[in-house]
Amino acid sequence: MASVTLGSWVVVHHNNHLSSSSSSSSVFTKPRSRSSSLMTLTKPISLRSKRTASSIVASSVVTKEDNRSSSSSSSSSFDFMSYIITKAESVNKALDSSVPLREPLKIHEAMRYSLLAGGKRVRPVLCIAACELVGGDESVAMPAACAVEMIHTMSLIHDDLPCMDNDDLRRGKPTNHKVYGDDVAVLAGDALLSLAFEHLASATSSEVSPVRVVRAVGELAKAIGTEGLVAGQVVDISSEGLDLNDVGLDHLEFIHLHKTAALLEASAVLGAIVGGGSDDEIERLRKFARCIGLLFQVVDDILDVTKSSQELGKTAGKDLIADKLTYPKIMGLEKSREFAEKLNREARDQLLGFDSDKVAPLLALANYIANRQN
Repeated sequence: MASVTLGSWVVVHHNNHLSSSSSSSSVFTKPRSRSSSLMTLTKPISLRSKRTASSIVASSVVTKEDNRSSSSSSSSSFDFMSYIITKAESVNKALDSSVPLREPLKIHEAMRYSLLAGGKRVRPVLCIAACELVGGDESVAMPAACAVEMIHTMSLIHDDLPCMDNDDLRRGKPTNHKVYGDDVAVLAGDALLSLAFEHLASATSSEVSPVRVVRAVGELAKAIGTEGLVAGQVVDISSEGLDLNDVGLDHLEFIHLHKTAALLEASAVLGAIVGGGSDDEIERLRKFARCIGLLFQVVDDILDVTKSSQELGKTAGKDLIADKLTYPKIMGLEKSREFAEKLNREARDQLLGFDSDKVAPLLALANYIANRQN
């Protein structure tokens, strides 16, 4: 067993002879706003839900007054650190099992090197928490949780390539292409992408209806294609070096709502779908995840200019060097911090009316993202 430091968390997870424990990495994210959501279903599928939104009447529910109170109120009865450590350990074990070491050895070594390198596991934990919120179990959500982490890892491997961000450090370790070469790194990312869909389709419990599994596959595909991650990435690449007078916050928000927030959004939506959530519950969790997705990126931009590479576990200041658009660059540091606080409030508002015990992990996760230091 090995311990991995995730910001202020220490997560115990399975060790393997190919990857060593490491410091935390940066995580993603961006939500989307505006009247039209790129992630919204064009024609919602009518699904028979296990529960309706109105059935979430438990011993207590989150009210607006509760939401506006100090964030410590929910944490007083909920041990967020124990929750996140336990969930991250479960995710690490599931990921380890999902990519066994077999022939061809080199490609599987490369896949495992990045997939098992640690990290905050925010996306899979979000997926599991959303599933549990609507009445599902961790075991039901785990294949979807692993799938989103596989895709997230793929995006990191590809982002670090010389033709993209050209980074040498990820999660406190040499990037995949520095260890295995550009060619194998590209293929490792491709393999993780295809495995994510295979795992989601084949490993999801038979308790989940085929209609819900297909819906989950569609959501995930949309989140990473030209309506999601790829769209944000290509606009980000083409925006390097642009004059600030030619772009604005809308342009920056488009990048981050697609490049990062889309996968966070998919994480929550997939968890709600396989967990049996109603259409109303799914859409509220979609909006919540958008907010924390964008919140994550705003905080990431702030940390990039206020923390060291050692503190971050990745190269600090690289966005400034690459002349990329960031929130501090457009809004300034203090305005960026104010914007982060606003996004946190908006995210929490999406959880009004849910059972206060079941919603506690998501409220705590939003606060963690807002206050993280790496």
